[in-house]
Amino acid sequence: MGFNSMILVFIVVVGLCPYWAAAVTYNVVNLGAKGDGKTDSTKAFLHAWTAACASASPATIYVPPGRYFLRNAVFSGCKNHAITFRIDATLVAPADYRVIGNAGNWLAFEDVTGVSILGGILDGQGTGLWACKNSGKSCPSGATTLGFTNSNNILISGLTSLNSQMFHIVINGCQKVKLQGVRVSASGDSPNTDGIHVQLSSGVTILDTKIKTGDDCVSIGPGASNLWIENVACGPGHGISVGSLGKELKEAGVQNVTVKTVTFTGSQNGVRIKSWARASSGFARGILFQHILMVDVQNPILIDQNYCPNNKNCPGQVSGVKVSDVTYQDIHGTSATEVAVKFDCSSKYPCSGINLKDVKLTYKNKAAEASCANADGKASGFIEPQSCL
Repeated sequence: MGFNSMILVFIVVVGLCPYWAAAVTYNVVNLGAKGDGKTDSTKAFLHAWTAACASASPATIYVPPGRYFLRNAVFSGCKNHAITFRIDATLVAPADYRVIGNAGNWLAFEDVTGVSILGGILDGQGTGLWACKNSGKSCPSGATTLGFTNSNNILISGLTSLNSQMFHIVINGCQKVKLQGVRVSASGDSPNTDGIHVQLSSGVTILDTKIKTGDDCVSIGPGASNLWIENVACGPGHGISVGSLGKELKEAGVQNVTVKTVTFTGSQNGVRIKSWARASSGFARGILFQHILMVDVQNPILIDQNYCPNNKNCPGQVSGVKVSDVTYQDIHGTSATEVAVKFDCSSKYPCSGINLKDVKLTYKNKAAEASCANADGKASGFIEPQSCL
């Protein structure tokens, strides 16, 4: 090896050193956390975050086995764009829902880049709040278990969310987020416990995930684009929903959404698009539902543009949300109701470009029915129930 080559190798090796030799780990126990399920470890987690953010090299925050009690915490303001939470433990929210019930989020990440959460169980202890809501009493709205806002390049892998007070995971105003191997579990009658909610975000991928909850398994809100959902099991729950859209007069639309290889079991809905029956600039377009299995689903295929809960603020109005270019391909299984395909579109802005390809849905071992209002499109391949487009 010549002298110049040796110098080059030396420069390359020295240049690489900080990235593999200087990676640092912060163990929350060493910073005061106790895995006894009752000692408040919130400050220890925030100390670990502050230390990791101050690191000039990639940092890991390690949570060893145990149950760690945490109040609501905000992780933000970080210059380090390579922080990993490795969680071999259960994080526990306060049992008294009033402690964090109006906090918005239990665990919130704001304005961060390059954060990964690997493993862990998040126990939101939401059953008390659900009981309060179901009793009709005045209750806090509830906290989302895990929220990411205005963040980029996020990975959530192997995480389990149990019994969230309200939504389990919310992705809001983010770019390039991957959720893989996530498990969500809450009672089928738990109110407002959406599994994963995505809004105002682009480049979000949800893979290999199982969701059992009391509301939408995945809800796709205004401003979501370039969303890929694959290999998901849903049920109980309210299905995978685009919407509800059109609550606001001026609202960002939803576009370029793929939902494929999903099994719905005993859910209220399968694949749903839902908009308020009121004026709005919103839209939903470029949506593909593909390779879907329905098992005793009440509304397997549904577009509902007359959503008006409790008939407040919208009776007598029609939806301004424009729904177009929606494809349903290779969808089969069983409906728990007679009408398996229902397109109830806006009378002012009818649905357009609805495509049905190879759909077979039965009800009690017979062909189900389809219902269409203000929907335009085409059907090809084997179609059962018979197309009403």
